[in-house]
Amino acid sequence: MSEAEKGGVELRPATQADHPELWAMLEPVFRAGETYAIDRAISREAALAWWCAGTHSAYLAEALGTPVGSYYIAPNQQGGGAHVANCGFVSAPAAQGRGVARKMLAHALDTARAQGYRAMQFNCVVSTNTRAVTLWQANGFEIAGRLPGAFHHPVQGFVDAYVMYRTL
Repeated sequence: MSEAEKGGVELRPATQADHPELWAMLEPVFRAGETYAIDRAISREAALAWWCAGTHSAYLAEALGTPVGSYYIAPNQQGGGAHVANCGFVSAPAAQGRGVARKMLAHALDTARAQGYRAMQFNCVVSTNTRAVTLWQANGFEIAGRLPGAFHHPVQGFVDAYVMYRTL
């Protein structure tokens, strides 16, 4: 019995056919401006190109055929830094608190190892995003650096951002 048949989450590479569902998850997160250093007015086309194109490989999380989250994986840097992966995660509003991000992170760590990455780094984890900070730390990520006031939160003003890192 598959994870989907058990009511679990299955992950697969995202395709262009998934763009409507991806945008439905990305738009509220980007518009809120609370967790990503992305222009809150980013267009649908630019957001999907950033999430899915270039060096980014996007994955879609589904539960019983319904999209519940997505993540991308990419080299954190070029050249001498290309052995470190970078990822971004988004969960559908209705799926938050159901372990979707935890499943996506496990998949991303496995994918990164399989692709030959030696570590994973998140460059701008907003300190007020406590659910993400807690999840990343529970999975072996350490705060490698604190960037004081580096993120302009639309409600809380200038807040710290973390660089979080773990070896694979």
